[in-house]
Amino acid sequence: MTRYADFHRRSITDREAFWAEQAALVDWHRPFDQVCDYSRPPMARWFAGGRLNLCHNAVDRHLAARADQNALIWVSTETGQERVYSFRELHAEVQRMAAILLGLGVRQGDRVLIYMPMIPEAAFAMLACARLGAIHSVVFGGFASGSLANRIDDAAPRVIVSADAGSRGGKVIPYKPLLDEAIRLATHKPSRVLMVDRGLAPAPAVAGRDEDYATQRAAHLDEAVPCVWVEATHPSYTLYTSGTTGKPKGVQRDTGGYAVALAASMKHIYQGNAGETYFSTSDIGWVVGHSYIVYGPLIAGMATLMYEGLPVRPDPGIWWQLVEKYKVTVMFTAPTAVRVLKKHDASYLHAHDLSSLRALFLAGEPLDEPTAQWIAGAIGKPVIDNYWQTETGWPILSIANGVEAAPSKFGSPGMAMYGYDVKLLDENTGAELTGANQKGVIAIEGPLPPGCMQTVWRDDARFVNTYWKTVPGRLIYSTFDWGVRDEDGYYYILGRTDDVINVAGHRLGTREIEEAIARHDAVAEAAVVGVADAVKGQVAVAFVVLKDPKHVGAASAAELEADIMKTVDQHLGSLARPARVRFVTALPKTRSGKLLRRAIQAVCERRDPGDLTTMEDPAALQQIRDHLSDA
Repeated sequence: MTRYADFHRRSITDREAFWAEQAALVDWHRPFDQVCDYSRPPMARWFAGGRLNLCHNAVDRHLAARADQNALIWVSTETGQERVYSFRELHAEVQRMAAILLGLGVRQGDRVLIYMPMIPEAAFAMLACARLGAIHSVVFGGFASGSLANRIDDAAPRVIVSADAGSRGGKVIPYKPLLDEAIRLATHKPSRVLMVDRGLAPAPAVAGRDEDYATQRAAHLDEAVPCVWVEATHPSYTLYTSGTTGKPKGVQRDTGGYAVALAASMKHIYQGNAGETYFSTSDIGWVVGHSYIVYGPLIAGMATLMYEGLPVRPDPGIWWQLVEKYKVTVMFTAPTAVRVLKKHDASYLHAHDLSSLRALFLAGEPLDEPTAQWIAGAIGKPVIDNYWQTETGWPILSIANGVEAAPSKFGSPGMAMYGYDVKLLDENTGAELTGANQKGVIAIEGPLPPGCMQTVWRDDARFVNTYWKTVPGRLIYSTFDWGVRDEDGYYYILGRTDDVINVAGHRLGTREIEEAIARHDAVAEAAVVGVADAVKGQVAVAFVVLKDPKHVGAASAAELEADIMKTVDQHLGSLARPARVRFVTALPKTRSGKLLRRAIQAVCERRDPGDLTTMEDPAALQQIRDHLSDA
């Protein structure tokens, strides 16, 4: 079968046979009894009855053919370090980490929270958890104590793995004080904390709780830890993603479906071959880091390049230097990073041999056409956009050149990928829009394909109520994104339908930021919206009503703005810090009290705010206009 349209159609109409074929791409300890058990919609149980291990598929199975080939390449321009691990060496390090975790009481089904910078030990910890059948929950190292405490309480980990510090732009970011405070704030207390000491910042140990990784590693140098064979439906990890409420959702991923989905995507979408090198510039704290730094490339037998640092340090040619040095064949980054590079002299890019590179993939936020055109022209390679979510784990929309070569269209992430029965729905009626160039909500008819979320961790009801709706007898999953589809089946993403914003590829809930701002003593009320930004895609802008606005003059407003930003840093992390905090006496609301976020966003982007007939006080929106005219 060579035509993609037929390939996609078969994945929907002959689901069982199609995914049984894809399942042959991974090793099974016990064959599955059923490809897809969809007896309890929308809960899909993929490859039920089968047993396998994610770490075995990523590491152990490659020892026979490529034990001495590169598996993990770590480069840190923050510390000036570089390490390369073969599959044999990676296997040994993962077993040592697994032995340490066993010694700390971790068993199948236990949770291990990983709060780490981009260092090899973070990958060892993830793979060791998979080896033991434990469920890892990686929290991005930029999150502050309050956010980390929420995740500790939800995941309830037996052990936390962390490090003394991370580093960004040459600035050391101590992790241990943030972690200690998070554990103090959390109701759940982990029994042990495993600390990697990088020598970057003081990290005083808590007696009886904290263990030193180097000491523990030395005690388990030659210990063999076999893989625990788990059910295909056994959770492999949870990963928290922002929602429209203040509480983040723990996206729960299975083991068998995820392994199969990643193996298939490496073949059909990314066209990565064993023995080659894959370079994803993401962070392990995000879903791209899980799928395409750690698991996907290794499952395919590729070396994966893990990078700690900025794209412009020591100079804007560093990524391309790594492409040349390690003969990278497939690269994956975010549009924000490309827009940053676009500001610098193209000679940095042209100074390096990119002949090994076959394609550059982009995802994380909508890719604008000028940026796509610039990078495609600069590298002279295919540029392929992706659209997907933490919830799906692999692309919903892209180009499957591994099935049939197809052109990219600048500004479009591509067409529906196999397994995804993508629909465009009318927001009001739920009716399917079948014509070209009609605006609708991008949705997926159930069941979701392998690799997508099983449920929300410990909250099936939230999974059903948040994502699913019934449309004339059919269960439909909503992505909460607007889109249009052209005559050729290519989709274009138009933005969110809910209150989640996308800052440089990082999803942030406006409610989360508003709640952090409201913790400041001077704040009575806050509204946060995402505003278009030329570099980051969107930035958060906050409008704040003070408890006593008379006390804020022109001079003190700047100080208060900085202090509110500091409050957000403390409770959510600098990632969630608004670009601006503006002070108003009232927020635009409907007569029923609903905040008019879309109208605020439209005014900030100098667009028509639309129908305002339900607005209670037009002067509130005029205040926001006045702020913009003063800017």
